[in-house]
This record gives sequence, C-alpha cells and structure tokens, in this order.
Amino acid sequence: MKILLDECTPRIVKKRLPKFVIYTVQEMGWAGIKNGKLLRLAEGQFDVIVSTDKNLPYQQNLSGKSLAVIILPSNKVPIVEQLIPALEQSLQVIQPGTFLEIPPP
Repeated sequence: MKILLDECTPRIVKKRLPKFVIYTVQEMGWAGIKNGKLLRLAEGQFDVIVSTDKNLPYQQNLSGKSLAVIILPSNKVPIVEQLIPALEQSLQVIQPGTFLEIPPP
C-alpha cells in the first residue's frame, strides 16, 4: 500500500508506520497544490491520502476513484501519535473511493 501524507499531516506518521510505503506532499514536489488537483495527481500513484483537512470530504467526490482518504482530527503531534494504532487499523480496512474519519482520542 502506498500512502501520501497531505501537507499539514505530521511526518511522525511516516516514522511510526515503517511497514508502509509513505511519501509526503513535499517529497513529491506537490506542496501548495489545492485538494482537487492533488487528488488527481495522487490517483494511480497512491492508494490512500492521510490528511487533517476536515473539509475535504465535503469538497471532493471520491466516487469511482481508486484512491481513499483518511482524515485525522488534528495535526498536533502528541494527538497524532496517540492515533497511530487507529490509523494503522484504518489502513487495513479502508476501501478505494471512500473517506474515513478517525475520531479524536
């Protein structure tokens, strides 16, 4: 599974999930790209985007896409660290074309 971390998602996710192939938006040279274009760029290259943008599910439609999006409730590192087990579990069950929001701890 290939995962893309959105711009505001802490890089600690990459360090704490070493068994996954994870890239950041910055590593891909996509910093500053708006959500719609970012989803188009990521589709076909990534399976999942992990983001903290709570508006994303209301702004974008993943219907029929091969990409899924997981939304974290915060971009604060201590909170995200607590959510790593839930994120890892979500990565095991998320389906293409869907959004999944992880609740706060």
